[in-house]
Amino acid sequence: MTQSSFLVLFLEPVRIYLEDDSVSEILINGPQAIYIERKGKLEKVPAAFPSEAALKAAAVNIAKSVGRILDDEYPRLDARLPDGSRVHAMIPPLTRCGTAVAIRKFSKDMLTVEKLLSYGSCSESMMRLIETMVKLHKNLIVSGATSSGKTSILNLLSGFISPNERIILIEDASELQLRQPHVVPCETRKPDKNGKGEVTIRDLIHSALRLRPDRLVIGEIRGAEALDLLQAMNTGHSGSMSTIHANSPLDALYRLETCSLFSGLDIPISALRSQIASAVNGVVHTARLPDGSRKIVAVSKVLPLQNGEYRVQTLMQWKTHAMEADGRISGNFEKTSAIPSFKDEAEISALPLE
Repeated sequence: MTQSSFLVLFLEPVRIYLEDDSVSEILINGPQAIYIERKGKLEKVPAAFPSEAALKAAAVNIAKSVGRILDDEYPRLDARLPDGSRVHAMIPPLTRCGTAVAIRKFSKDMLTVEKLLSYGSCSESMMRLIETMVKLHKNLIVSGATSSGKTSILNLLSGFISPNERIILIEDASELQLRQPHVVPCETRKPDKNGKGEVTIRDLIHSALRLRPDRLVIGEIRGAEALDLLQAMNTGHSGSMSTIHANSPLDALYRLETCSLFSGLDIPISALRSQIASAVNGVVHTARLPDGSRKIVAVSKVLPLQNGEYRVQTLMQWKTHAMEADGRISGNFEKTSAIPSFKDEAEISALPLE
């Protein structure tokens, strides 16, 4: 029996949704409450596990199959299935509803610019602007809320990197599918049952800087590794990119600040903000709209600090006009009057700005 078949056996109650390409997430809130996300909308389904013991056994066996531990001592699991799908699980007493499992499915079809345009998730001029920023080696952060499409957009952006560049890719659990020939993919490692052997994002960034990268691509910034990435961006590793949870492009900078403070280093806020403002060149902000559609809602340039405060300049954005009778959101992508500070660079390189 293959590892994939073994896992499906334990997840038999939700097998139909694992095999349904229209389902993007499966959310299990205890044995009797299962939800799925389809086309950006959540719905409760009749599937159920026979008991809490059966559900917990499924989660424990998923952990074992990928060399991780899920038990009373380690009640949280971050893992990925053989097909690349991401799994997070928690067991009681952390959860009062029983074992909770979230499975974010791995898309078999890689997102392309053409598909993004056909979905109405961006405009051609917006995508040309983003491509130019990547090719000009601007340091970019993809921000957005949970399930807004940050990882998919980061994967798309990475596709604009030249095949002649050496990319060090760092992730907690491998999700990105870089197609360039010179990629060194790195993945964190959890501690063993004795609490030893852990390798963090910070550790991998430190190693990456000694592996002669042309670009650093970090799957997601969640903590103190933000400071390490900022220092890399500020010391000649231009063109680096990552994602972060944030509600707006401006909020993304404050989130980077907060994450950097987790490092425990005594850094004056003024110095830290100066580092962030000089390190991050642009923010690509994603959102999931009320109708379930996902869009790039803003492409912004980070400006120098003013009176110690962050500033961003929106270059292109999505404007919502109305909600139609069928629930769909209508609107359009607009170019602002702002002139990109890298206009001259783009013209010298013969790259379009819209």
